[in-house]
Amino acid sequence: MLTYPLEGMDVKEAVAAQFKMIDCITKVFRGHEMLSRGDLGVVPGFNKPVTTYKAEQVIADFFDAESCVLVRGAGSGAIRLGLSAMMPPGSKILIHDAPVYSTTSISMEMMGLDLKKADFNNLADIERALGQDPDIRGALIQYTRQKPEDSYDMETVIGTIRKCADILILTDDNYAVMKMSRTGVQCGADLSCFSSFKLLGPEGVGIVIGKKRYTDKIIGWNYSGGMQVQGHEAMDVLRGLTYAPVSLAIEAEVGKECVRRLKAGEIDGIKDAFLANAQSKIVLVEFEEDIAAQVLEEAERSGAAPNPVGAESKYEIVPMFYRLSGTFRKADPALEKRMIRINPMRGGADTVLRILKRAVESVKICL
Repeated sequence: MLTYPLEGMDVKEAVAAQFKMIDCITKVFRGHEMLSRGDLGVVPGFNKPVTTYKAEQVIADFFDAESCVLVRGAGSGAIRLGLSAMMPPGSKILIHDAPVYSTTSISMEMMGLDLKKADFNNLADIERALGQDPDIRGALIQYTRQKPEDSYDMETVIGTIRKCADILILTDDNYAVMKMSRTGVQCGADLSCFSSFKLLGPEGVGIVIGKKRYTDKIIGWNYSGGMQVQGHEAMDVLRGLTYAPVSLAIEAEVGKECVRRLKAGEIDGIKDAFLANAQSKIVLVEFEEDIAAQVLEEAERSGAAPNPVGAESKYEIVPMFYRLSGTFRKADPALEKRMIRINPMRGGADTVLRILKRAVESVKICL
């Protein structure tokens, strides 16, 4: 199998990102404010907590965006609101010819969007799709991989679309923010949407960055007090964004080490190992036999997390041994019996491989 994992920030670059976030915070907040939990409610003049308003300023500045809004509904809610702000129901939208993430698919169904597909790995196919249908109003690009053979580059895809058509572009940056050096907006998109929960932040809070005319729409739609992201949640978003880049860069280095050692034959019964973005950057382990389900059961007994919480959330510290992602399983259903994904989370390669070795050996004894 050939995979094309995204090349994210190394630890040195991640440290620089952490420092930039702190610099942006100190330009907006006074010192004593950062030692508080923030305010609550619909403050006159802001119609939201002042802390939330300031946190949005910080995030927009950090990502070189015109504007930012924190929303309810995590990454899926952010994408749903972003799509709604960009185009009316029933519009034609260009998407990658690949399995679509389930909650994104539901959002497009809710809006009655007319899906037009092109292979984003093939720039000529993007040009073909846009040339054949001048009524396409927008494009949705998922930053991370939707199928194992995906190799497209975000900035190149955006540039190709811009060259061919004057349409709006939204990027799904979940699992890519604070790993990649640039967001979709920084690559030329109109809006980028992602979850704070995947960045060590609070549950249920999504982030939309990009053109102010679209974030202003979202702010207007979320006028009521119950829709506001409260001050303490906004503070937790900033703290998560501060710690996430270095943590994720270390996790990526551990993944590389695991693949290197598995390819060198450290554990019997392993056919191959790969780095992939599915959706987060993980280690794909292929077994010589169809033992994936049994290995997952044994790995949990040895301390591995059996399922995600938010996929790299603040709660996930032990390595996660899990089935292939839904989009990968749709792309090739046969893989599910002989392949698993491992996310090291905050663990080291020695821990990951010890759990894997013990699980494989236990399964082989029972065969």
